[in-house]
Amino acid sequence: MISPSVNGPAVLIVLGILTAFGPMSMDMYLPALPELVNYFKTSPSKAQFTLSAFTIAFGIGQLIYGPVSDRLGRRYVLLVGIAIYAVASVLCVLTISVEELIIARFFQALGGAAGIVLSRAIIRDLFNKTEGARALSLMLLIPSLAALISPFVGGYILKFFADWRLIFWILTVFGITAFVLGTLKLPETHPPEKRTSSSFFKIFNDYITVLCHRSAAGYMICGGLSFATMFAQLSGTPFIYIKIFGVAPEDFGLLFSLSVFAIMAGSYLNSRLVILFGIRKMLAVGTTIALLGGLALLVSAHYGGFGVFGIVIPVIIFMMPHNMVNANATAGAMEYFPHIAGTASAMLGCVRFGTGAIVGALVGYFHDGTAIPMAYIISCCVIGSSAAFWFLTDKSSSNSPRPE
Repeated sequence: MISPSVNGPAVLIVLGILTAFGPMSMDMYLPALPELVNYFKTSPSKAQFTLSAFTIAFGIGQLIYGPVSDRLGRRYVLLVGIAIYAVASVLCVLTISVEELIIARFFQALGGAAGIVLSRAIIRDLFNKTEGARALSLMLLIPSLAALISPFVGGYILKFFADWRLIFWILTVFGITAFVLGTLKLPETHPPEKRTSSSFFKIFNDYITVLCHRSAAGYMICGGLSFATMFAQLSGTPFIYIKIFGVAPEDFGLLFSLSVFAIMAGSYLNSRLVILFGIRKMLAVGTTIALLGGLALLVSAHYGGFGVFGIVIPVIIFMMPHNMVNANATAGAMEYFPHIAGTASAMLGCVRFGTGAIVGALVGYFHDGTAIPMAYIISCCVIGSSAAFWFLTDKSSSNSPRPE
């Protein structure tokens, strides 16, 4: 029997730390992307692929951890993943070519994927749909805070130490710390009597079941394309701010932090308002704000007369509802699969990070020394996210707590 204290704020804090693997591992070394080009004597697109490789593996890893945790439980699988992350972070330090760094980043993400997919599954183990959306919003404040701090840390490491490898030593320490917290603080929330036996064919059929559920797929696409806008700006803004507008690497975090503050504000508002209005109304608001911001970015990039803040301000607008959209889309999709929450969470994560990886790679591929390719890609994402919500999800679905 799971103790009621498991639902308390301490567990949400630990889960929030575990979901910070993504922003810590991606955002801290963003200021170093131009430096990687010089250090490895490679192209910007190849340097950006160290980010895309991470996101691809983050999606693949979730496909593995989700169904395995449905069979073996959450806690043990989570700790194995964190251990892989810590070891791979050390390998990132030891690389001598950009190709080796790409491979090490791939395995780093395979391990870190456990944190985010199993945190979502644990939330589904403990909460109903509406309370789950609220818990996810509160939990996501911590990775948002990590996203806020990480670029500053990376930028000032480059300024004072001029060594991008130190970034990965810090990530190694973060992985070890997360392993200790998971060991000491997280109980098992998926007891043996609720676990499912699995085979390759059953796992495959479960994934097909999740993908073929029209409304759940709508929520996944909505959240996935919204999530992809973050990766588009992660791939594009370091080069746009630093190379085009001449922003110093250590000051990159200042501009980046503005959008993170907006994300945190949106996350907090959603945690307060979703109980009153339900997930559908909050998704309607979130996708509309993101749509307006994405289109404003496209107009500003084409006009080109507003300077760096002509990019920064639209980015803030479409990023503000980022967690609002993703928390509610997650809760909406997960509600349909209480018996295979790990598998559903894995598919959800795979869609998000797979979409993010593709979009991030496209930004690098079409990079032409302007903000226009990034703006077009982000605009397509926000339009698709809004369309998926309005035309694919079940408008008659209840926002009330599910019966237990």
